[in-house]
Amino acid sequence: MANDDERIALFLDYENLAIGARDGLGVSPFDFGPVADALAERGRVVARRAYADWSYFEADRRLLAKANVELIEIPQRIGGSRKNAADIKMAVDAIELAYERGFVTTFAIGTGDSDFTPLVQKLRELDKRVIGIGVQSSTSALLPPACDEFLFYDRLIGEPAVSRPRRGRRRAPDAKADPEPKTDPKADIKPDLPAEEPAGPAEEPAGPAEDGDVGQLVVRTLTGLQRLTDGPVLASRLKRAVLRKDPTFDEADHGFRAFGELLRNLESQRVVQLRPGSAQGDPEVSFPEDESADHDAFELLVEVVGELQGPDASPQLSGLKNQLRKRAPEFSEKRYGFNSFLSFAKAARARDLITMKWDEDADDYLLRVTKPG
Repeated sequence: MANDDERIALFLDYENLAIGARDGLGVSPFDFGPVADALAERGRVVARRAYADWSYFEADRRLLAKANVELIEIPQRIGGSRKNAADIKMAVDAIELAYERGFVTTFAIGTGDSDFTPLVQKLRELDKRVIGIGVQSSTSALLPPACDEFLFYDRLIGEPAVSRPRRGRRRAPDAKADPEPKTDPKADIKPDLPAEEPAGPAEEPAGPAEDGDVGQLVVRTLTGLQRLTDGPVLASRLKRAVLRKDPTFDEADHGFRAFGELLRNLESQRVVQLRPGSAQGDPEVSFPEDESADHDAFELLVEVVGELQGPDASPQLSGLKNQLRKRAPEFSEKRYGFNSFLSFAKAARARDLITMKWDEDADDYLLRVTKPG
């Protein structure tokens, strides 16, 4: 239903985005189309505002005007330092809109500057969902975790989301927080303004999770959701929770066209189990109920404990997981729905497979097999 759509207000720190795209991706002028498309997939954009000194962006302003973006003029050549004038104006306007337009559910903030982190946090305090948008090479590592979701512009235009050099703007790790302003008279954008510093001193660019981590991320998130609810976990809810843990998550980075395709791949590996949900295309996600997988895991634990124990010696819980991984490198208790290795061991004790005794001297649990082979 239309009333269920997210109503999005878009605010663009345009100088940050344009310079980041130019220096990090070689894109000039900035192509707004991919941003508009990504937001259209998520809801109705009810406000579009971009902040800059538009005398430096003649080509860009024409393209944005065609896209129905309201251009907020922040002049830079009127004397004095106005380096943060656009940032301040944008933050004030966003908070004002949050109070005056209660129907706005989501704020999309286009910037990579960590200075906007307090704005993001305040909007979330006001129960607004926040989507960040930035160029990866010029996005502070502090900003994406503050958002509910973060879209790298690199992905939106089809570029691989990898760290890129900042072409003459990267500072040494021990650089001062406030270096002397730099100017580039040959640059096409803002030739006589200080170079943009979106990432702050000594910050690493944010990046996506490694391919090998995606299954672990889904399993950890599903484990947590199952602990918090008695009902089924739908795929849509699972993805929202994954995005809350990693706002930069994008299944396309791992070779999948949709989140459902990723879940079907994990199902084929017997990591998760899918059942039809209440709505078409939104299946229920759970862990496989086949006891054979659990049996193999517990059997591995019993074998390792049995080999390590002696007549007067019992292996400690600490370090035992590494012993299991020497036998089965892919072992993870989370794959079987346990939040920690201790929970996994206690489940084995509940099945009367091992005993666990707390030892004060060792300050750890000592394990023994209940029925040595």
